[in-house]
Amino acid sequence: MPEGPSIVILKEAVSEFKNKKVIGISGNTKIELSHLEGKKLIDFKSWGKHFLICFKNETIRIHFMLFGSYRINEKKDAKPRLSLSFENGELNFYACSVKLIEGQLDEIYDWSADVMNDDWDPAKAKKKLRTTSEMLVCDALLDQNIFAGVGNIIKNEVLFRIYVHPESNVGKLPPKQLNALIKEARNYSFDFLEWKKQYVLKKHWLAHTKKTCPRCKIPLVKEYLGKTNRRSFFCNSCQILYGNAKKQDPRTKIPVRTARPGGQKKEEKIIRKKNKKAR
Repeated sequence: MPEGPSIVILKEAVSEFKNKKVIGISGNTKIELSHLEGKKLIDFKSWGKHFLICFKNETIRIHFMLFGSYRINEKKDAKPRLSLSFENGELNFYACSVKLIEGQLDEIYDWSADVMNDDWDPAKAKKKLRTTSEMLVCDALLDQNIFAGVGNIIKNEVLFRIYVHPESNVGKLPPKQLNALIKEARNYSFDFLEWKKQYVLKKHWLAHTKKTCPRCKIPLVKEYLGKTNRRSFFCNSCQILYGNAKKQDPRTKIPVRTARPGGQKKEEKIIRKKNKKAR
């Protein structure tokens, strides 16, 4: 599933069609879009994992789901879900969800929740997190109402970057770790954007799909966690478990490092030292 930064790349890649008239619409979508033929495409926007094709008072929303893809000025062998033709080229979307939105997008989307948007508001994110104290951090990062655009890769890398175990409870995070979670959700998303543009994203993964912790040199754990049941890759040694006590990983037999009651300042000191050494 494309994450927020990938949608931003798509938005930039199709800028040549902005302010162009749509001369043909086809595809196997069940949504009626023929009335948009002959109309000018005003803009392209993104919100989280949503790609938005904007016309006057109407917007086509594309969600790529798990296996969606697109082609610019070329086609795949498969039948497109949606194809838009212009005098200067074409856009083809495959295996995706298509929805027609009526009305003004500013009344529909909360741009301050999008980690890639200029209007991103970390204070709002913190306020939302404080109402979900029992939620696991692995679920919180994937909550699109809080972190629109964050996907599984960003989730795993952010938690590894801030030394937090994915099964930690949001409400048990020390203030500095809560702030780091919010800050790095955005920071890593922009790192993701730059690395993907340079075709080196996978070279920078430290935890996602990896076998060994680069810090501790011990096996990383792969497990499907949380209500989202998405793959998590993490280290039981250097990623601290806050709340939700779990003494030992049943498969690796490696003790899970937990934050001791009243010992958060000491744990934060250890984290600061590790962060300094990792730079």
